[in-house]
Amino acid sequence: MDMVFYSVIMFAGALLFFGVAAAIYRGNTNLIHSYHQTQVEEADKKKYGEAFSKGLFVLAIAMVFSGVIALFGETVPVVVLSVGVLLAGMAVSFLMLAKVQKEFNGGFIR
Repeated sequence: MDMVFYSVIMFAGALLFFGVAAAIYRGNTNLIHSYHQTQVEEADKKKYGEAFSKGLFVLAIAMVFSGVIALFGETVPVVVLSVGVLLAGMAVSFLMLAKVQKEFNGGFIR
């Protein structure tokens, strides 16, 4: 895979996640599936949106870092580092989202 193409995909995905996270952070929680908000109290919607969006921001930042690293070439160490940064960012992001869901909604599955 051409690493420039990979970088462009990472930057485009990061831009999308930044946009969605910013909208949610500002209070547009209807961008989060209603199923994930079934137990969220109306008074907690703002805090829920802010906490949820932080997980999306982490994912977007990981995508940017992964894309930047990929621009350094197509050698095995660069590819491994780029993908590793992406996977680590995804893991941190998903753990943050799971924590938010557990705190505000009682978990992912109800």
